[in-house]
Amino acid sequence: MTWEQLLSLKRQGDTSKRLRIEQDDTRLGFEVDYDRIIFSSAFRSLQDKTQVIPLSKTDFVHTRLTHSLEVSVVGRSIGRLVGKKILEKYPHLQEIHGYHMNDFGAIVAAASLAHDIGNPPFGHSGEKAIGEYFSIGKGQQYKNQLTDKQWQDLIDFEGNANGFSVLSSSRPGIEGSLRLTYAVLGAFMKYPKESLPKKPTKNISDKKYGFFQSDKDFFKEVATELGMIPNKTGNDIGFERHPLAFLVEAADDICYTIIDFEDGINLGLVSEDFALEYLIKLVKDTIDTSKYQTLTTKEDRISYLRALAIGNLINDAVRVFIENEEAILKGQFHFALTDKSKYKAQMDDIIKLSVKNIYQSREVIEKELSGYQIINNLLDKFITAYNNNHEGKATNYDKLLLKILPEKHHLEKETLYDRLLHICHFISMLTDGKAVLYNKIVTA
Repeated sequence: MTWEQLLSLKRQGDTSKRLRIEQDDTRLGFEVDYDRIIFSSAFRSLQDKTQVIPLSKTDFVHTRLTHSLEVSVVGRSIGRLVGKKILEKYPHLQEIHGYHMNDFGAIVAAASLAHDIGNPPFGHSGEKAIGEYFSIGKGQQYKNQLTDKQWQDLIDFEGNANGFSVLSSSRPGIEGSLRLTYAVLGAFMKYPKESLPKKPTKNISDKKYGFFQSDKDFFKEVATELGMIPNKTGNDIGFERHPLAFLVEAADDICYTIIDFEDGINLGLVSEDFALEYLIKLVKDTIDTSKYQTLTTKEDRISYLRALAIGNLINDAVRVFIENEEAILKGQFHFALTDKSKYKAQMDDIIKLSVKNIYQSREVIEKELSGYQIINNLLDKFITAYNNNHEGKATNYDKLLLKILPEKHHLEKETLYDRLLHICHFISMLTDGKAVLYNKIVTA
């Protein structure tokens, strides 16, 4: 892969290439992407979507929105630091093509801002609830009418693939009109493959999948334009990652490791003694002990250690990327940057404690169970009504139910796969609160 292609400013529908050297420095092309994402309704809905504690009314607990904003800040820092090193190594990118280190930061920040934009309500249990509606629930009845890959899209419903639909606007009825640059779409694609074949590999980019069957043509167009390296054969589609996707992933890994941990501390799920012990291991080489000793409250002490920890992890992620940049460009680096971090053991310790004390806490489990029931109920009601309407046998209840769908979802879908995916997308775009409200309506 080459940086000249990877930093493409092309947007969906463009008939000619856009050149960085022609851009207005007061508002870079990649910064426009950030603006478009942040003003989209899909992004705004993240303010009422679960990050750690579902339906939490506690002010200091993060939602998907605050988490995404923080990931974008970390991503921008990582991107700029990497960009500075890349331009030093390849000066022609700046001298001939006009790229700045800020371009790298803007690409990673925009992709990081959007990294959760396709996630359903109620956290990762929302994805599982949609998948299990089809794999073990009433949705099993549709299996024999779909291709293997279409079925896998549904039983393994993936927020990353749903996010690509939102950002690419390649299907009618999706948010649409964002028209992001291909560079940002490439950086967003952490898992640039389809849902099948699903076999365990050592390649981090094969861990999940990144696009639905309905989006595969546009996905291939983006990947080809960026010069991403194909790694599947025959009729299977898959590519090695866009290099900047490693930075987006690192920004997310850093934030959820440290900031979810901080939420657990503030909620009293993790004791301050444990918190200080674990965080100090990350910052022992950079901590200013005299400053630390002046901090009198738990919040101030945790905040100071959190900031130092994130800074150390950012610098180490940049180090790992630059040391492996040539292998990454060849598609020969198959790990998350944090997997090769000198702080990996410390991060693993924090994640292990978070799983035990936060993610498996009674409050989280109880509310995720509620989310499961709500999503299954909504899927059953809306899919039944939507299919009945298509087949000309809708009941009055079905017709009334479909009237509460937002206008952009009042679309006729000819194939069963498109109808099922259309309702899954509608439900995935609901906020936690709106899902609860819709569930009250359909069960009244």
